[in-house]
Amino acid sequence: MRAAARRLQQQLGRRGALLTLKGIIATLYGFSLFVQPAHDLRGLHLLVRLMPLDAWAAAWVMAGTAALVCAWLPPRRDWPGYLAVWGITAPWSMSYLVAWWPLGEHPRGWVVALIFGAFGGVCLVAIGWDEPPARSEPLRET
Repeated sequence: MRAAARRLQQQLGRRGALLTLKGIIATLYGFSLFVQPAHDLRGLHLLVRLMPLDAWAAAWVMAGTAALVCAWLPPRRDWPGYLAVWGITAPWSMSYLVAWWPLGEHPRGWVVALIFGAFGGVCLVAIGWDEPPARSEPLRET
C-alpha cells in the first residue's frame, strides 16, 4: 500500500496534489448546488442575473473536472486547471464583494468574498511554482 501511495505521490507531485484538492472541492461544491441549491442568494444576485444557478453549478463542476484532469499533466502543462478554478471563483468572489459594498445587500458579503477570493487566489500563486526537485535520499520507513 505504501509503495502505491509513493508512486501516486511521485506521479502527481505537489502541484498535482494541490490541483487535485482544488478540483475535488470545486466539483463537490458545484454538485452541492445541484442537489441542494442555496436558499440565501443575497450575494449571488448579480451572477443569477447572468445565468441560472444550475448553469453556475455546472460551471463549478466543469472547472473542478478540468482541475482533476490537469492534475495528471506534467508540471507547467497543468496551468488550464489552475485557471479553471480561479475563473469560477473570481466572479463568485466579486459578486459577494459587490453585494456587500456598494449595494449593501449582504452585510457579511466581504467574508464570503474573501474566502472565495483566497480559494482562487492560491491558484494564481501556485501556477507559477516549479515542482520541487525529487529527494536524493529515500524516505526512511518507521
